[in-house]
Order: sequence, then structure tokens, then C-alpha cells
Amino acid sequence: MANNFINKKLDLTSDATVTLYTVPTATTAIIKSILVSNDSGTPTTIDITLTNASDAVFSIAKGKLVEGPEGQSGEPVEVLTNTLVAETGEIIKVAAGAGNRLHVILSAMEVTPRTVTT
Repeated sequence: MANNFINKKLDLTSDATVTLYTVPTATTAIIKSILVSNDSGTPTTIDITLTNASDAVFSIAKGKLVEGPEGQSGEPVEVLTNTLVAETGEIIKVAAGAGNRLHVILSAMEVTPRTVTT
């Protein structure tokens, strides 16, 4: 098996739901961390979901409040409390309660089978 460490980053400029990460074909992703930071100084919520191959949506964080100290950026908040395993085609989506306030970083290890030739 081949293992690749990756990270995906977004600056959430609106309150629209956007795709943060999609697990590639023939890959399993071991998601170790989803960090959210608030650069506005105004408390803002975030929703994070996982959509599976059947289009079912599962909540990872719903209305999670991300605070920033008044007038300055806040420390990143770790959303995951445990490792999350995502399968081929599954999608991690995020939505901020308000735009231009939050940044998100996802860190994962992608595991793909090795191709064996004889």
C-alpha cells in the first residue's frame, strides 16, 4: 500500500456550503485533523459534513462556535476528537455561519493499494 500525507485548506469567503476534500478513486483517507480558525474577532459557527457515495449526509460538526478574541485572530480549534476514516468518493463539506471569518485545514493520510506487476 502507498501512503501519502496531504492537507487541504480553505478560506471561507461566504456562508455557502463548499467542498473541502473528496477522497480519490481507489483510496481510503485517514483524516487526522480538521482545524478551524477565526481571523475576524467575531464569533462564528461552522458546519462540517461527510457525504457518502449514496449521497447520505452525516454531521461531523453542527453549529460549532469558533471564537476569536475581540479585535484579533483566535487560536485554531480542533473539530475532530477521533480519527475519521473516509472511503472512495466520500466528500467533506464545510459552511461558515458568515463569510470572511473562518479558515479550515484538513490533514489526512491517503492509503491506496499498490499495483503489483509480474
